[in-house]
Amino acid sequence: MKYISTRGDRTERGFSDILLEGLAPDGGLYLPVQYPKVDAATLAKWRGLSYHELAFEILSLYIDDIPAADLKTIVAKTYTPEVFGTREITPLKSLEAGMQLEALSNGPTLAFKDMAMQLLGNLFEYELGRRGESLNILGATSGDTGSAAEYAMRGKKGVKVFMLSPHGRMSAFQQAQMFSLQDANIHNIAIEGVFDDCQDIVKAVSNDLEFKRRHKIGTVNSINWARLLAQVVYYFAGYFQATKAPVDTSSELPVVSFAVPSGNFGNICAGHVARSMGLPIKRLVLATNENDVLDEFFRTGTYRVRGSTETHETSSPSMDISKASNFERFVFDLLGRDGARTKQLFKTDVEDHGSFTVSADEFRRIANYGFASGRSTHADRLATIRDTWQRFSVMIDTHTADGLKVAREHLESGVPMIVLETALPAKFAETIVEALGREPDRPEAMRGIEQLPKRFKVMRVDAQAVKGFIAENA
Repeated sequence: MKYISTRGDRTERGFSDILLEGLAPDGGLYLPVQYPKVDAATLAKWRGLSYHELAFEILSLYIDDIPAADLKTIVAKTYTPEVFGTREITPLKSLEAGMQLEALSNGPTLAFKDMAMQLLGNLFEYELGRRGESLNILGATSGDTGSAAEYAMRGKKGVKVFMLSPHGRMSAFQQAQMFSLQDANIHNIAIEGVFDDCQDIVKAVSNDLEFKRRHKIGTVNSINWARLLAQVVYYFAGYFQATKAPVDTSSELPVVSFAVPSGNFGNICAGHVARSMGLPIKRLVLATNENDVLDEFFRTGTYRVRGSTETHETSSPSMDISKASNFERFVFDLLGRDGARTKQLFKTDVEDHGSFTVSADEFRRIANYGFASGRSTHADRLATIRDTWQRFSVMIDTHTADGLKVAREHLESGVPMIVLETALPAKFAETIVEALGREPDRPEAMRGIEQLPKRFKVMRVDAQAVKGFIAENA
């Protein structure tokens, strides 16, 4: 399997190269030259596999430059009950009829980002060891990516992490998870801006090819294809848990829908990939918070990036994003993989907080990809958290509440709806207390984390200053 850029560079690269590279040299994102297709017989064969066995089968369709035995070992080491708490790894929990939650947040940092980041850490260590090289990882986080990356990379040979986050705009728990780490290879940089400013700096540094190569810069944000690929697996795992096997492979396959809280479009983009592979997904329901740039696109066909002053600070802070970096991958597919047009739209119209509108024909074509969308507010969040607790004795976090609220607007008779849980409530205790009048439970290892000593550096919105910090500490 080879990979090309969304912005027209047709140079085909192998998985191991793009694993360490992140963005393509032309500023685009990598996608496989084509999505491998799975048929009913393959789905039937995969249905009884354990999570790590399923992950190996899916990943091996996209990774052919790591020996199969090595890949199998890496995946088996990653997805264990010891790390993720259950044998199923991503178990389903039933709510009302036709509605289920898929638990993705039982990893080390209590967020779904662990599902991919734990694998990424092991892949990085393997590939760097094989090459005898080192890597400086540069990332941006609105809350959960940073801690998941740091916990996955701490102590890894040949890896240093430089993680940017918006100063003062994460929950106290999220800040403590990151800033309390004292490992020498972890560097936290708090940027005096919003998440989109952090993301812009990451892209600016990555687009300086001379600096990127001299300092061996890689990424762990979902612009890295390997991370998104790991997320594809739990769509298949959720599907198998929610459906029964057909009587025979000639029978019509059951369909499901997924509802996904979405800020940077990475989580739901993995669902788009799974659906493109042939997983029987009826709807991919995208849920935003008050920062509704993605909902606006799927309703109107206009993608309008907001600036820092228009980006709302909300109680689901990991989605306080107004420039969804993974969205480019979907648009590339929507446009018939026209790299030149994709580049024109994103480079010319979006990078300076502009907008674009797809043609009427292209907008109609969105229906072929199964997307639907909706928006949730703070009041909706509180009501959904309260209702879910009162009716089902299930406590959910603020982002999952956004997903559940929008999922209910798109529920169809006879089609199971799986809501992807994105974090445990302990990460957003202030809003849980507001909704329920009680503190959420938290794992023993995370108690008192806010009182631990913190190590981080505050910096202005300045890519050059960040480059200087990296050069000094790499």
